[in-house]
Amino acid sequence: MENYDKYTADDFEKLINKIISDNSKIDSIYKLSELYDGSIKKEHILLLEKNLKNLLETYKNGSIGIAQINPVAGDIEYNAKKVVKYILHAQNIGLDIVIFPELILMGYPIEDTIDRHPVIVEENVKWLKQIAKITTSTTALVGFVEPRKYDHLTGKKYYNSVAVISEGKIQSVVRKSLLPTYSEFNDYRYIEPSPVAGCQPASTLGDFDDEKIQNCPKTAVIKGKKYGISICEDCWNNKEFFNDTILYSKDPIDELSKENPDIFINCSASPTRAKKEQLKHNMLSFISKKYATPMVYVNQVGAIDNSSFDGSSRVFDKNGNLFARAQSFKEQFLIVNPDKGLGKIYPLTKGLEKTLTEQKIYTLEYEPDLERTYKTIIQGIRDYFNKTGFKRAVLGLSGGLDSTVCAVLLADAIGAENVFGISMPSKITSSASKNDAAQLAENLKINFTEAGIKEMVEVTNNCLQNLFSSVEKHWDCRYKQSFTMDNIQARSRAMFLWGISNEFEGCLPIATSDKSELYMGYATINGDMSGGFAPIADVPKTKLFALARWLNENREIKNAIPEAVILKKPGAELAINPKTGKPLIAEDALMPYEFLDEIIWRIENKKEHYSDMVNSEFLYEKKHTVPRETKLEWLDKFYRRMSTALYKWSILPPSVIVDSRSINKYDYKQPITSSRINYKGLEEKEIEEKILALL
Repeated sequence: MENYDKYTADDFEKLINKIISDNSKIDSIYKLSELYDGSIKKEHILLLEKNLKNLLETYKNGSIGIAQINPVAGDIEYNAKKVVKYILHAQNIGLDIVIFPELILMGYPIEDTIDRHPVIVEENVKWLKQIAKITTSTTALVGFVEPRKYDHLTGKKYYNSVAVISEGKIQSVVRKSLLPTYSEFNDYRYIEPSPVAGCQPASTLGDFDDEKIQNCPKTAVIKGKKYGISICEDCWNNKEFFNDTILYSKDPIDELSKENPDIFINCSASPTRAKKEQLKHNMLSFISKKYATPMVYVNQVGAIDNSSFDGSSRVFDKNGNLFARAQSFKEQFLIVNPDKGLGKIYPLTKGLEKTLTEQKIYTLEYEPDLERTYKTIIQGIRDYFNKTGFKRAVLGLSGGLDSTVCAVLLADAIGAENVFGISMPSKITSSASKNDAAQLAENLKINFTEAGIKEMVEVTNNCLQNLFSSVEKHWDCRYKQSFTMDNIQARSRAMFLWGISNEFEGCLPIATSDKSELYMGYATINGDMSGGFAPIADVPKTKLFALARWLNENREIKNAIPEAVILKKPGAELAINPKTGKPLIAEDALMPYEFLDEIIWRIENKKEHYSDMVNSEFLYEKKHTVPRETKLEWLDKFYRRMSTALYKWSILPPSVIVDSRSINKYDYKQPITSSRINYKGLEEKEIEEKILALL
């Protein structure tokens, strides 16, 4: 986007006049709004707002501003200042309402911080009350954490609330009723579910429970229109849409519908996941059509640790048709008026529209989800660095697929000048791998150097062999064959990366492990798993290949990834395969990635078990003959290796959740000591025999 900060007042006025003269009134509104979302001076904003207000006069009654913004978790002042900015903007252009995402003052998710440091809850209420004082006739819906008077109550300490504020004060409070405790969500840990949907009087702020429910309208009446306001999960429990497989006993939207609102509003903080767009789009469309009521859905954008929020706020009309949609992965102030026909549909990330009617089957056709995957990870990296204060990244460049894709993503997220790739060859590293790493660095224009690990490996190995001899005098359990030398190489490389991180300001080492290898434990603790962030830990290997090709075709600079990297069979080049005399190929140690990734998909998406898969035809089997004994061998290997990899998952650095299901510890929790689970299961007769044997 052009930087309009450099424009003089006259130049900017000419630009505005040209936009208005060249476009229809609606198009002019959106083009001027896009200028507002860019970089412009304060005096330019005043001129812009004056023109927007004039253009919006026709659409004033029922006008809504959707403030899709990117908060910093726990930085209440930062978040509050953004809220103030958009409230003032909405007031200056004469909107009826401005709506913010869920918990916008605190930033979502905030996790245990509100319990350990309750002072920040007090602070967010103080800021809310001061923000209310600046409001005029425009109503603002602001999400915040609301304290409860815990001394005489059972239950949790807080509510997840939205304040309805206007005319200098808090008018009413809406509290979240349905609290998700699945995937990465953990709302019920400290949040109390509201016993009632919709609005309660402002007098109940900080002093509300079941006994203090007031018999008042649940809808908020704003400029003569009734709005049914809900928070995120509260709209995800329609039993007709979910075919009665619902999680909660009540449906807040259904409760609100009994007062015949003119419009539903939902304030959300909903992370992006594979296949989620399909579900969300169809569900919101269903609800608006079922109740013949437009639905305004406002979503957070930006990333907080492992969760990346796509924004894509939207409006559906009373017939369930998409009426307006904000941009994906970008802050935006979107003006809409469903009654007056004011709306604009910005496109989703390329390909997602194709997925809205997809069936739930395993496929290697990743194309429709690749741009979303790219933007999800880019946003995750950029916000992690920006919000933690890191500026630079260092990673090992092996010439392999994983580190290559990581390097591209980092360069795009934080700038090539802030990325340093280190080629760290050992005595068995091929010249092709070294050349591919150097070529990639040159193509990306990132910093690059080579630092061999041969000396460090030899010294470390000599020291360890002396130590092992001493230990062996006391323990007689030494392995006849071990992976010690493999791990010494991987950990030597990590030593270089951490050394650079310690020596240079604001520098973070990057862990380059992918999802397929993490499932199999085919990654080294304090080696390739070592780092402060793991960009591709939720991307399976087959999707990484597709993403690499997509990057070559869709980045501004084409074909940055050498074709040899994509064609090369993945392997860590840590050991020689005795059968071939060449570096060990990963699929030789594991199984074909196409088969491996389908096992993961079947477990995560269909919850299939061992016998289900034995008797199912895999996509790989449609193309290749796989003897039954080979298939059993692969399945046995998968479950055996997965069960011993659990402890590795638990120490994985922060990573972006991309898939519909994940092994990221924020999304999936399994006891490490559950490694003895019998994933095959037993027949009742076998169980009976085992019990009888104990008698």
